[in-house]
Amino acid sequence: MSRIVLLDTETTGISYRMGDRIIEIGAVEMIDGRLTGREYHTYLQPDHPVHWAARRVHGISDAMLIGKPRFASQAESLLDFVRGSEMVAHNAAFDTGFIDNELRLMGHGSSLAEHCRITCSLKLARARFPGMPNKLDDLLQRFAISHQRNKHGALLDAQLLAQVLMRLRPGVPA
Repeated sequence: MSRIVLLDTETTGISYRMGDRIIEIGAVEMIDGRLTGREYHTYLQPDHPVHWAARRVHGISDAMLIGKPRFASQAESLLDFVRGSEMVAHNAAFDTGFIDNELRLMGHGSSLAEHCRITCSLKLARARFPGMPNKLDDLLQRFAISHQRNKHGALLDAQLLAQVLMRLRPGVPA
């Protein structure tokens, strides 16, 4: 049995090293090349303002995050969801960097890679389409995957990435 979890995050900005934090996590499960319908999704209170440039990308404002849980209260459920899987993210270094930083900030003592095998779909796309633009939007267009996305959203992007992976990687049925 092949279990893949496709994951995406939205953040307050582009650098956890500069204090940016995760504000949304979305993930979907695929077993043997088929979506199971099992999903993980949460918005998070980052205790850090959302940068205006990030807000333009995902549309999530500081006001929308008031009262949302903090990462520390959601960490175990996230790790349980990905545990033992191949976790695929587009530009995985970005998402795993942020998640590992959140784990470090809460004193968890582990990294995401200790719970799952990490695959970067951006690297897969670059290997298959060298020299071409390979952002998620580029792949959606290249594979003629229709979508109704005006802004980025972690769960929607994870769902779209699942469709891309089915076409991108040999052995994953379309």
